[in-house]
Amino acid sequence: MLAYSACSQCVKRPNSNDEPVIGAWTTASVRQARVINPDPMANGKGATVEGGAWAQVSRLGMPLVNEVVIGLKDKDAFNASQPMNDGQFIDYVTHPTLPELLEILFGVTAPNNFPRQDLVTAFLTGVPDVNMPVGVTASEMLRLNPAIAATAAASQNDLGVLGGDNAGFPNGRRPVDDTVDVSLRVAMGVLADPADAPDGDLAYTDGVQLDASELQTIFPYLATPLAGSPN
Repeated sequence: MLAYSACSQCVKRPNSNDEPVIGAWTTASVRQARVINPDPMANGKGATVEGGAWAQVSRLGMPLVNEVVIGLKDKDAFNASQPMNDGQFIDYVTHPTLPELLEILFGVTAPNNFPRQDLVTAFLTGVPDVNMPVGVTASEMLRLNPAIAATAAASQNDLGVLGGDNAGFPNGRRPVDDTVDVSLRVAMGVLADPADAPDGDLAYTDGVQLDASELQTIFPYLATPLAGSPN
């Protein structure tokens, strides 16, 4: 059995007339104890019997940080932690592995501007003049500045802020936003000095594009999956 929760943190700017920047993340928890049921059919309790306190085993905020940025040896520690303690994982952001792997696999040149402060901005603090709170502590969460007006559906750019659409990812996350393409390009240095990231302006993509016409205009916005298709 899994339990899910959503957490949020609002940070008011010094000027009381300004709108707050909201940071949010989700967690998943399981029971601490799990015992194999020797006869699940007889007593109707299933294959296992679970009990004890809930223990956090996963957290998600910014796309791909948990899956790609955090190293394998520290994933369990990251999944059990909270954003306020993310300073312990900062090296994974400032000295990332993904760009080096892309260089080895595809012959592109990875950025060399270590420590990667451009990635700290993208993944841990928010973008200046878009969704970075004043006095923010570097922490992995999805941030939204509600003072930025939503972009009409027909005018939304799936690259969000990179495409000049400040109402999109990483300022929140809309169904149309191509978070994988954005994250790949940021990792390869699109926000860095071109002298440090000679291949930073390449159009990195996973080749998967959403057909915006398939989205609904009301919640949950995404179309119902076809029966039998993978999630």
